[in-house]
Amino acid sequence: MSKKVVVIGAGFSGLSAACYLAKEGYEVTVLEKNDSIGGRARKFHAEGFTFDMGPSWYWMPEVFEKFFADFGKKVSDYYDLVRLDPSYRIYFSKEEIMDVPAQQQDLYDMFERYEPGSSAKLDAFLNEAAYKYKVGMEEFVHKPGHSIMEFADTRVLSSLFKLQMFSSISKTIRANFKNDKLRQLLEFPVLFLGATPKNTPALYSLMNYADMKLGTWYPMGGMHKIIEGIASLARELGVKIRLNEEVKEIVIPNGAAKKVLTSKGEYACDVVIGGADYHHVEQQILKKEHRVYSPSYWDKRVMAPSSLLFYLGVNKKLKNLDHHNLFFDTDFEKHAEEIYTNPQWPTDPLFYVCCPSVTDKSVAPEGMENLFVLIPVAPGIEDSEAQRERYYDMVMTRLEENTGQKVRDAVVYKRAFAHKDFIKDYNSFKGNAYGLANTLTQTAFLKPKMRSKKVLNLFYTGQLTTPGPGVPPSIISGEVVAKEVAKYF
Repeated sequence: MSKKVVVIGAGFSGLSAACYLAKEGYEVTVLEKNDSIGGRARKFHAEGFTFDMGPSWYWMPEVFEKFFADFGKKVSDYYDLVRLDPSYRIYFSKEEIMDVPAQQQDLYDMFERYEPGSSAKLDAFLNEAAYKYKVGMEEFVHKPGHSIMEFADTRVLSSLFKLQMFSSISKTIRANFKNDKLRQLLEFPVLFLGATPKNTPALYSLMNYADMKLGTWYPMGGMHKIIEGIASLARELGVKIRLNEEVKEIVIPNGAAKKVLTSKGEYACDVVIGGADYHHVEQQILKKEHRVYSPSYWDKRVMAPSSLLFYLGVNKKLKNLDHHNLFFDTDFEKHAEEIYTNPQWPTDPLFYVCCPSVTDKSVAPEGMENLFVLIPVAPGIEDSEAQRERYYDMVMTRLEENTGQKVRDAVVYKRAFAHKDFIKDYNSFKGNAYGLANTLTQTAFLKPKMRSKKVLNLFYTGQLTTPGPGVPPSIISGEVVAKEVAKYF
């Protein structure tokens, strides 16, 4: 008889793990508390609009290609991918708009316009970032992070200083570029990693390589097409996906999980993989004697930001918006400080607007626009309706001022989503949106472990464990945990 694996959570990491294990002959059941797959990458329909609820940036396309190739498939078997050009637009003010080009020479030319001589420095910076990306993707992200000894390898150790693990990305960028707008452009990709740029290792310039060399893409139909593709593959491999089944308890006699109890029934198991929020599985589903970490351990974790999101349907076409739009018309450093250093609701936040209907007519009724507005905010702060409305008014005023048009009066559908919703829908620790911060003290083997030390056959995957937050890392996390389960058997 094949071994039974129960996966908690139908997000990217859970479904990825399910696919890899089903391919190896395991009998896999995925249990999802919500009424649809995807976790943070769910979708919903309203008033003729189709909204992606979470991830909206498609970076690191080779991770998706490799995932499907591991099963003899191609990305194009599941969705059509287009490269965005410009990759995104940055509003520094109504008069100062930067369109970040997809083509390399155009990017160098743009840098020269802002700072003569900077294109050569950008080329050197991106070559260093390419090295970090190659080593990071080949040497680091596929390690389970059980022990520091995984990194006691001459090839890896010799790379540590070249990878700039011990200096900050802000210091590296500011040593090379003098123009504030170019600095903000280069620091933006780390804004969601969980620390200010001056406290984020320079290793993460690999994100700039992903951005500027590998490009920004979009799956036609929406980001949920990725999760639908992975779920389709999982079912083809024999995985059973059960919706509306919230896990209530893991029965653990004699130190090993034997069955999983849900809101609807029970499932016998030889292995359990927690693909839901790690803190929730460990601190709320497990009984105290089976927990590895204490409440104080979790309280000391540095979390990546939460988000205040608005899903908006607009009854007219808008001008001056691209697919991805960053509004950097206020103090970048002050907002970062109010997320990470002194957590509070931001005084005057930066924000992001995704307008996928610019690229994809299927996500909005004809003649209308689909807007996804995101304000990065600190996790664990009070979330009230009054605060949501205050920030809605704030960003809508700035959106209108910067783009030179009325938007608020044309909104025919509006839904807000913040801390309380992240907790309710995803059991998200402190209402975080992006998992555990990628600080130096929470990297690799310093993250919560992928395998429980107290329950023999309990494993974890996803953005609070190895390799970290984001869609590509979550897919990789599923692959890594599947290999660890195979080693266990």
